[in-house]
Amino acid sequence: MGLFYGIITLMNAQKIRSKYLEFYKKQGHAVVERAPLILTNDPTTLFTGAGMQPMIPYLLGEVHPEGKRIADSQTCLRAQDIDDIGDNRHTTFFEMLGNWSLGDYFKEEQIGWMWTFLTEEIGLDPQRLYVTCFIGAPEYNIDKDVEAAKLWQKKFAEKGIDAKMADIGSEEQGAARGVNPGERIFFYDGSKNWWSRNGGPETTPVGDPCGPDSEMFYEFDFIEHDPKFGENCHPNCDCGRFMEIGNNVFMAYKKVAEGKFESLDKPNIDHGSGLERIAAAVNNDPDVFKISLLWPIIEKLQDLSGKDYASHTESMRVIADHLRAATFMAVDGCVPSNKEQGYVMRRLLRRAIRYSFDLGIEQNFLQEVVPAIADLYEADFPEVKNNRDNIIAVLVKEEKAFRQTLRKGLRQMQRYIDDGLTGEELFTLYDTFGFPVELSTEEAYKQGIKLSDNWRDEFTAKMNEQRQRSKTARKGQFSGGLEGHDSIHLKYHTATHLLGAALRKVLNAPDLQQHGSNITADRLRFDFNHDKLTPEEKQAVEDQVNAWIDEDLPVSFAVYPTSEALNMGAIGAFGERYGDEVKVYSIGKDDNVVSFEVCGGPHVEHTGVLSEDGKRFKITKEESSSAGIRRIKAVLR
Repeated sequence: MGLFYGIITLMNAQKIRSKYLEFYKKQGHAVVERAPLILTNDPTTLFTGAGMQPMIPYLLGEVHPEGKRIADSQTCLRAQDIDDIGDNRHTTFFEMLGNWSLGDYFKEEQIGWMWTFLTEEIGLDPQRLYVTCFIGAPEYNIDKDVEAAKLWQKKFAEKGIDAKMADIGSEEQGAARGVNPGERIFFYDGSKNWWSRNGGPETTPVGDPCGPDSEMFYEFDFIEHDPKFGENCHPNCDCGRFMEIGNNVFMAYKKVAEGKFESLDKPNIDHGSGLERIAAAVNNDPDVFKISLLWPIIEKLQDLSGKDYASHTESMRVIADHLRAATFMAVDGCVPSNKEQGYVMRRLLRRAIRYSFDLGIEQNFLQEVVPAIADLYEADFPEVKNNRDNIIAVLVKEEKAFRQTLRKGLRQMQRYIDDGLTGEELFTLYDTFGFPVELSTEEAYKQGIKLSDNWRDEFTAKMNEQRQRSKTARKGQFSGGLEGHDSIHLKYHTATHLLGAALRKVLNAPDLQQHGSNITADRLRFDFNHDKLTPEEKQAVEDQVNAWIDEDLPVSFAVYPTSEALNMGAIGAFGERYGDEVKVYSIGKDDNVVSFEVCGGPHVEHTGVLSEDGKRFKITKEESSSAGIRRIKAVLR
């Protein structure tokens, strides 16, 4: 049903992958097999989340058995933003085309080869290409990367393009400045064009190699800039006009002490290009779901449902992405469970099955879709062919187990439309119907069902009761908006309160309310009722949160009768349904209480701990969540 967009273009994704590996093999690189999604020698992470991750030991100095020049196509999975899947460019599972120089070649060779690959091997129009470089950090005696910029400029000139350079700085400065005619090469600060294992130069761990990077962007010039992402467009704008397709890391430094860097005797190259995004650029279509590795899945969903991609875009994207990710998790030996990687796999599968109802697919369908996914990879990844039957069996078994309870669970949710959901009822949905709590809260948000303010407390209490009864290992490790109770989760939970208070103060919006949140070890997400923020307002909110952190305000709680708490001005995040008593958290004391909110907790004891290790509160994204609701994502870094 419909055209197979990826096939009718000059080159599909499979051919691009093959071309890349063949090209770098000709440049003396050993082509190595991909590492599994679950790394046995890296307990710090659930999944291989970047192409360079399996290469870290060699970038740190270990000798690679295949030599100093390495290339591969590494499968990756990033599960921290599952809720965001549905736009035209983000996927949880993706392939990273990578090449590395381990103390061998450097900038001139890498930039020259990538230019040749992009413009000649796969035929991208050089008029659509833009690059970014590091603007420098004089406070650390790190120079502006003019060397890389001039090498790029020379390559543009060979195609008859006069590539002018421009200093940008931050993403916000890019939105204020925009792009002037003839500019192709842009200098950004460490938040965009510096690589380390932990952010910019200021947060790079002592002892780690690091360095500037140079990113490559493709322009979809037919896309009009959306001003909700800033006044002006620029390469790092999120409006969709520019898409990052690759990144060259010039690992030239080592941090030897706080504020001090030294040059490496033998610098490294770490390059990664997103296969899906490069294929989208070759298609000249920013929708990565129309490439040859994803469109056949969409076509299968269209055939099964009788629905059209254009009218059911989000549902089909979520299903296609989640099932592709789950397929490769199964290839690498993962099975659905209630712990760690298995829990993520189960969540992906159950979200995909839930979205199938939006397509009118209420029967088992994975036995039809999963073979189509396997077919896309059998020729290039032999492990898919070797494990094909087991992959299908594992995923179909999970679907059959979940689907028989899904209908009952969805019907049960309808009972709460008028009165809302408590934590005890969320536990019932989890315990009786197999709904992960985040699926229930997501569905509640989707249907406009209110959640009781202290649902987290209630849900946790019921979980604890179950643990006491069963005396078994912990289950359901992701409990609502707060995934865990370690120090970073407590910091982000406290930061959400500061963020809400700062928004009310800066925007002069006393009626601003929270409309959902999600906290992981990597970031916080906060939904609220308001119009789009200006760059100046976002900066003011950031500054206010950091000011309160610097004041090291005490954080405490007390239990009040509900009516008394509300009369005292306590803010409730999820509506007006409460029990007889509520827990209220205060940030500040005496005449300087900046936040007074009904919340189940837990939090840190004083705000100053949020700035440990020199971290600052930073808004990374502000966007629309639904009609009248904005969403902020923020980090401590």
